[in-house]
Amino acid sequence: MTSSPSRTALTAAAARAAHLVVDQPPVVFVDAHAVRLLGDQAAELLSYHREHGDNPILAAARAEVLSRSRYTESVVAAAHGAGVDQYVLLGAGLDTFSLRAPATLRVFEVDHPATQSWKRERLTDENLSPAVTYVPFDLGTGDVLDHLATAGFLPAAPAVVGCLGVSTYLAPTTVEAMVADLARLAPGSEVVTEFLLPERDRDEIGSLYARVVGEVAAHEGEPWRTFLSTDNAVELFRRNGFADVTAIAHRDCLEPHLWERTDALRPVRLSYLVHARR
Repeated sequence: MTSSPSRTALTAAAARAAHLVVDQPPVVFVDAHAVRLLGDQAAELLSYHREHGDNPILAAARAEVLSRSRYTESVVAAAHGAGVDQYVLLGAGLDTFSLRAPATLRVFEVDHPATQSWKRERLTDENLSPAVTYVPFDLGTGDVLDHLATAGFLPAAPAVVGCLGVSTYLAPTTVEAMVADLARLAPGSEVVTEFLLPERDRDEIGSLYARVVGEVAAHEGEPWRTFLSTDNAVELFRRNGFADVTAIAHRDCLEPHLWERTDALRPVRLSYLVHARR
């Protein structure tokens, strides 16, 4: 098998899988396929959550990944109900939405070729056959919409674009270029993107998470590069032609009752989503 995908892709999938075995009801997000994609690495990655599920960093990781996934897929469902039939995941990693997607929705996954190759081998090993179009592309090396169009994406038709856990690892100039490229989406399109808050805007757990996980990520060759305040992120989208732009805290990604919990899941001020409409 080709080299493993990034550590962040693996840990995000582990967080989704661990929720179903570590946390108490109410369930925030169901990803029954994540553990299967992890394969031989599942036992080790899930053991951290099993043994230290109340650890604030691990609980924060689960809360962040679950809330962003639930919110983004709710946007996709609403848009699809209104007639949008294209969904693009930028930096898809080990996302499994394509295994749950309705047959009438065209799903495009954009990611580094090596990551996609590894993921496709794992899917084959598990006898899983998602209805998805893979678009091998290293974000930051050109216009992603041009590459999507060559893979069958219809630029003149509206789409939803999700970009979760990605901007953190891109240079600020690359993030700006990506937003400018997405501004060429057809009217009626929506973009959901995640950004890291600058240090001054984080809470105590968010700061702890950033110190510990950020240091590990840098050591493993995935340094955190872009931090944007909510105001700056909203302004970035607006100056690129998005008229309807909202910054959404992870607390507000879920219905309030889902945060009424007996386990360790809590919303953390470390990152947030931007939901922008064309």
